[in-house]
Amino acid sequence: MIENIKAFLDSKVIQYNNPGFIKNDPVSIPHLFTKQHDIEIMGLWASVLAWGQRVTIINKCHELIKLMDGAPYDFIMNHEETDLKKLLNFKHRTFNDVDTLYFISFFRHHYSNHKSLESAFIPNETPITPFVILSDSEGSSKSDVNANAEPIEKYLNHFRSYFISLVDFPTRTKKHISSPSQKSTCKRLNMFLRWMVRKDDCGVDFGIWNHIKPSELIIPCDLHVDRVARKLNLITHKQTDWQTAVELTERLREFDPVDPVKYDFALFALGIEEKF
Repeated sequence: MIENIKAFLDSKVIQYNNPGFIKNDPVSIPHLFTKQHDIEIMGLWASVLAWGQRVTIINKCHELIKLMDGAPYDFIMNHEETDLKKLLNFKHRTFNDVDTLYFISFFRHHYSNHKSLESAFIPNETPITPFVILSDSEGSSKSDVNANAEPIEKYLNHFRSYFISLVDFPTRTKKHISSPSQKSTCKRLNMFLRWMVRKDDCGVDFGIWNHIKPSELIIPCDLHVDRVARKLNLITHKQTDWQTAVELTERLREFDPVDPVKYDFALFALGIEEKF
């Protein structure tokens, strides 16, 4: 049975992991750019805004890009205070102008000190002690990590701590960056990491980061992936949370230990395209 499921999913990966997948998916947004900084910025932003209908998500990202004069990195690093006024009307569901301005502030701070956004996920490359560390409603120190945790768990927990560590951090923006410490599946951030980290010749994912390994990635476990995986008996955990994403990834590593998250193409497309 397991061999049959693997063969079935492998066939679906081949079917969907190709440039035809890009057009109707939020990954189309970073594909609008060729410079790494722009790819990283709009990759993260597109993933953070990725809830609701895909058409709406993509349209809102195009709107955001237009507000930044079509050049996200250049706008973020070189804007004047008056340039930010046109961003005050940007909104997508619960993401509003306050969140938008803080994201710009965060990107500007990070790229003033680092060459790539990948370092924002690596604890030993982005110390958070120089900044103001706010109290966390989850009740634990932001620097605490589980020594036995998945590498990505440590990276995601660190990224959230780092992201909300700037002095002008607005509390409301915290909800847009999830972490395993909150027991979230971290679907959006795991999707962003898939885009940046996975390396193949299929043209969908970028593979521009090298510190984080494809074998370490965790499956972006959204509603479609969760439902299909449960129908295939790949998940036993009752709740849909971080442990669910880890359990599913561990099962997928049995199929491909080097690149388990390639099966995101199969599980997601089976759910949203084929209504499996």
